[in-house]
Amino acid sequence: MTGRGKNKTLAAVLAVLGGTLGLHRFYLRGLGDWIGWLHPIPAALGWWGVDRVLTYGQDDKLSWVLIPLLGMTIAASCLTGIVYALTDREKWNRWFNPTLPVDANAGATHWLTIATLVLALLMGTVAFMGSLAFGIQRYFEYQIEEARKISQ
Repeated sequence: MTGRGKNKTLAAVLAVLGGTLGLHRFYLRGLGDWIGWLHPIPAALGWWGVDRVLTYGQDDKLSWVLIPLLGMTIAASCLTGIVYALTDREKWNRWFNPTLPVDANAGATHWLTIATLVLALLMGTVAFMGSLAFGIQRYFEYQIEEARKISQ
């Protein structure tokens, strides 16, 4: 840990913009954080689903499962950014800067923290609702196709 401590605003920005890669966890806990190394897996699977839709079209059933993984990963990263941005200074410094005073500036909220919070709310909502709508639509289309097969 540096002498200045782990900055709350930087952690929130990393969670929103690079959370699918685990960048916020590596910043806060170091490269030895095994959970951070797991973050790219569902994001990569989701991007593979997007690639499959572009290659095989919307009828590819595997992409129906994979694409929501990307949306949920983005939404979870944005939620993490929201939690970081809304954490008060004392709690932040207790969690990530235990050697600094509880009122250290590293846990302070600035205008960039608020802008990151707004961006996280927008991106997270779009990603979550988009992946939810895609998954539910594909599920019901599949059910309708199967019902037509049975009725014929």
